[in-house]
Amino acid sequence: MPKILLAEDDNDMRRFLVKALVNAGYEVAHFDNGRSAYQRLREEPFELLLTDIVMPEMDGIELARRATELDPDIKVMFITGFAAVTLEAQNKKAPEDSKVLSKPFHLKDLVNEVQKMLAAA
Repeated sequence: MPKILLAEDDNDMRRFLVKALVNAGYEVAHFDNGRSAYQRLREEPFELLLTDIVMPEMDGIELARRATELDPDIKVMFITGFAAVTLEAQNKKAPEDSKVLSKPFHLKDLVNEVQKMLAAA
């Protein structure tokens, strides 16, 4: 069962994402900030990092950069509600194969994108 690490500071959004991913058959560890998520990444491997870009303590881009340093094979998907942030993410050093999903999105679309990314492994 593929393991997903989710970092999302919005509690409602995080709850919806966890439910959708668990229902789709994934194991999900979830955190409300990048720093806690990074600590967990150092303890065990995950197939996918699903992270919001704008978060307190450590933003999603920094988290993704550190995650790919720890495990070059980890897949990265960003979620954001800000189109401008998406553009900024592409200019900052976001991992090459990362995907950006803009809010609002349908949970079914998220699960489909996650399945596609993990199938490409």
